[in-house]
Amino acid sequence: MSKIIDDKPKPTIGDRAKDAVDGVQGSQAWSSVFRPGSIFRKGYTDSPRNRSYVIMNSVLYHLHPVKVKRHAVKVSYTLCLGGLSFFLFILLTVTGIFLMFFYRPETTAAWNDINNLQTSVTFGLLVRNMHRWGAHLMVLAVFLHMARVFYHGAYKPPREFNWVIGVILLMLTLLLSFTGYLLPWDQLALWAVTVGTNMMGYTPVFGQEVRFVLLGGAEIGSETLLRWYVLHVLFLPFVIVIFMAIHFWRVRKDGGISGPL
Repeated sequence: MSKIIDDKPKPTIGDRAKDAVDGVQGSQAWSSVFRPGSIFRKGYTDSPRNRSYVIMNSVLYHLHPVKVKRHAVKVSYTLCLGGLSFFLFILLTVTGIFLMFFYRPETTAAWNDINNLQTSVTFGLLVRNMHRWGAHLMVLAVFLHMARVFYHGAYKPPREFNWVIGVILLMLTLLLSFTGYLLPWDQLALWAVTVGTNMMGYTPVFGQEVRFVLLGGAEIGSETLLRWYVLHVLFLPFVIVIFMAIHFWRVRKDGGISGPL
């Protein structure tokens, strides 16, 4: 008897899985959920124009520019100081949320909570030190970032508006660091509040009103700690996020990461 030989190889498990994935991605349900150019949907051939479409039509990719200048990715001693500042802000947010679980903004409990955090909470001392040193490094990184921008002349047109935003972010970073310095409510914190509010009291016209608002009264007390706590964990981070969004948006609109002018 003659044996019939089939020259067509049998599909492997990988081929069947690929066919199944292609079938799902080619279905109407998949097409109705994902737009053309999405990383989860095929539809564009590889060309510079179509790559731009992919960037603009993707939820995540559209946050980045279509093209990046060569000097922006060149390794240098000032590489990504702005990105490093943003990373430290995220680190401070994560570690700060952890610390909020073990801290009460009360004058009779604040110092004891900090002490218990360092001695009784698992990884408490590590997280607090990460938060503290991260705050110092963020101030340093933002300052060096501003120095780099000034040294390269990147504050010149068309980036002068973003330079003003950067100065505001530097001031907010310093305020964020100062308000966090007061939360342990030790002797250093009490004298820092005294000096800081007295300085604000000498502001012309409305100095005494500002001092009264910051203290929550005529003298330092429990209301003072509560107000500085709210400033540190809610108000200042919220304002910083808004200005960072404007800052990143203007970086992109003004031609990307700046180089020497």
